[in-house]
Order: sequence, then C-alpha cells, then structure tokens
Amino acid sequence: MREIFAGMPWWVKWIAVPVIAIVVFGGLIASIVGFVIWLLFKVLLVVILVGGLVFVVRKFMSSSSSRSDW
Repeated sequence: MREIFAGMPWWVKWIAVPVIAIVVFGGLIASIVGFVIWLLFKVLLVVILVGGLVFVVRKFMSSSSSRSDW
C-alpha cells in the first residue's frame, strides 16, 4: 500500500482519498451518528422522566407527612 501512495502527490493522500471514503461510506457514517444521537435523546428522556417522578413522589410524600402531623 505504501508503494502505491509513494509516487502520488500530497493532495491525493490527504484530500482525494478521504473524500472518496466519505462519499462511499457517508450513508453508513450518517446512520451511525443518527442512531447515537437518537439513543442519547432516549436516555436523556428517561433521565428527565425518572427525575420528574422522583420529584413528584417526594413532594407528595412531604406534603402528606406534614398533614398527618396536624
């Protein structure tokens, strides 16, 4: 492989080959990035919902315990 690129100009190694790789594998890269973003969104949504549930339960428990003191 090094012998193939040895006689090539710098722009072929550092510009043309990566551009070709991105064009060929661009759909795969985009779908992987999209899946990771979707997964992070779902994890964030679960964290928000669980945090909200904990907040509501603590608020309800504290208000019911203060009523029983009366």
